[in-house]
Amino acid sequence: MVTPPRVVAVVVAYNRRDLLVEVLSALSKQTRPVEAIVVVNNASTDDTSQVVRTWAEAITLIDLAENTGGAGGFAVGMAAAVTRHNPDWIWVMDDDTVPERNALLGLMNTATAYQGKNLAAVGSRVEWTDGGEHPMNTPRFNPFATAREKRAAHTVEAMPVRSLSFVSSMYRADVVRSVGYPIADYFLWNDDFEYSTRVLKGRCGLSSAASVVVHKTARRGSTDDDPGARFRFEVRNKIWLFRYSQSLRPGEKVVYGASSVARWARTFMRSAERKVLREGFTQGRREAEERPPRSNAETLKDAGVPEDIFAELRRAE
Repeated sequence: MVTPPRVVAVVVAYNRRDLLVEVLSALSKQTRPVEAIVVVNNASTDDTSQVVRTWAEAITLIDLAENTGGAGGFAVGMAAAVTRHNPDWIWVMDDDTVPERNALLGLMNTATAYQGKNLAAVGSRVEWTDGGEHPMNTPRFNPFATAREKRAAHTVEAMPVRSLSFVSSMYRADVVRSVGYPIADYFLWNDDFEYSTRVLKGRCGLSSAASVVVHKTARRGSTDDDPGARFRFEVRNKIWLFRYSQSLRPGEKVVYGASSVARWARTFMRSAERKVLREGFTQGRREAEERPPRSNAETLKDAGVPEDIFAELRRAE
């Protein structure tokens, strides 16, 4: 008898206890069950931890001492999955991402049926509450996919992608062990882009139409919406990515760099607070020039990461 792959879900939570209950409820009702759930509480000031503890004993709860953002939360959560649950696949999502009942089944069916080589990650279709595709999480077609990869993806009703969002994506655990974890210093922005492109460099990734999640953001925002002062993190992290990360090939850096500049220009032109964006750009560029991103061990040293998980993060550096 063939043992089915072990899938561990990782949810990063911060002050959304009611939405988190929806997420955990949806995970408990999957037609293809997960083997375990890891919840990383990013120093919430509400009763997130109490809610998780009363929800189910089977959930591994990691309470952090400070808010490390999605980047730090997913780094810790994925390392916890590897350290404590021996997964074959790690399925990650935010605490406002509610998977439909067949979401995991769709991901696994796509991964199992795919006849291409070296599949490393599969992502879900992300919808907003109105049932339309969420523009913030629209999957990007891989312009560098070969004809063979395109045919193999089409056969399983999927699309070859070069990057995926942490809103709902699943990564092969052996690849995670090999390439390491998200970079915690990428606080707030581009952590999933850097990580997924690192995982998918020389490997295949798919966006599956058979897996659907609902991203319950407050509004149906897009990637070029005005982020205000947080534009600083977009600029800093994107410069870090193009200057220091090995996740993109030189030609890809040209393509994605041009795309980023065009998106920044659209954001600036539409903004009513251009001074704030200019200041954010200046600060982000200055911070990126001052230093590269720190190691996870350095970034998370005071975050209260359990010893076994911290040791795994250090091993993977």
